[in-house]
Amino acid sequence: MPELPEVEVVRSGLAPALVGGTITSVEVLEPRSLKRHDAHLGAFESLVTGARPLAVARRGKFLWVPISDQFAIVGHLGMSGQMLLRTPGFAEDGLLRVRFTLDHPEHGELWWHFVDQRIFGSVAVDRLVDVSDEADAGFFGRSPGLGAWRRRIPSQVAHIARDPLDPAFDDDAWIRAVRRKRVGIKRVLLDQNLMSGVGNIYADESLWRSGLHYERIAEAVSVAKLRGLLGDVRDVLAQALVEGGTSFDAQYVNVNGNSGYFSHSLNAYGQQGKPCPRCGTEIRRESFMNRGSHFCPRCQRKR
Repeated sequence: MPELPEVEVVRSGLAPALVGGTITSVEVLEPRSLKRHDAHLGAFESLVTGARPLAVARRGKFLWVPISDQFAIVGHLGMSGQMLLRTPGFAEDGLLRVRFTLDHPEHGELWWHFVDQRIFGSVAVDRLVDVSDEADAGFFGRSPGLGAWRRRIPSQVAHIARDPLDPAFDDDAWIRAVRRKRVGIKRVLLDQNLMSGVGNIYADESLWRSGLHYERIAEAVSVAKLRGLLGDVRDVLAQALVEGGTSFDAQYVNVNGNSGYFSHSLNAYGQQGKPCPRCGTEIRRESFMNRGSHFCPRCQRKR
């Protein structure tokens, strides 16, 4: 599943093409891709047609496009969703689920495609609700403008915690919450209600950098070590952003259809059987929550 770096790469690619344009038409080829749309708000097509995107925002793994102070188009990539920018007439393969046609004063007409192989992702129109603090509701990149929508978040996303790259993320509050958890530290990193955007790949990489075993009980990790772990999480995410995210197959690409290359910088995730870059011990993979955990048994001893 795409994690914070991959979603941010998509957000930053969409923003210049969408903001300032007008959605002139929408074609829904797969109704299941609208499974999170509340029909009581109105038909998806009628709500979106004629809308002018004000920004493209992200919190964790969610994207949204405010179209007024009250509503936004919300997107989640799921396991295999892609947001692609195409020139009119582009012949997408059979995985195209929703097509938005936009008219932009600088770029002219363009197509915004939502492509999804497994149909776990979705697009929807959702109401915006106020955030509980005074900060921006999510990450907008360079300020695209002012409006009440900056302090409002889609109701579908409101339960998601801020991510560690959000300027409003509260390090001390996160550490206090972690210190109350009697579960493995990796489960805490994956808890989107405590900190969003981190999934299996970047959890394994961050724990490797911090020298923490994934099953180390969270409440037993010192405050100093948790601060260091949080710094390692941010460093890993920042490096992945620079390198365009992690692509193991064609399911994750940016808006132009290009793959990221952070997979070449991985130290633990997917490296089972290879020597640890730090000590030379063979990286091990163990089953964890219907997936896998990758770690060095020497550098990340289980205490």
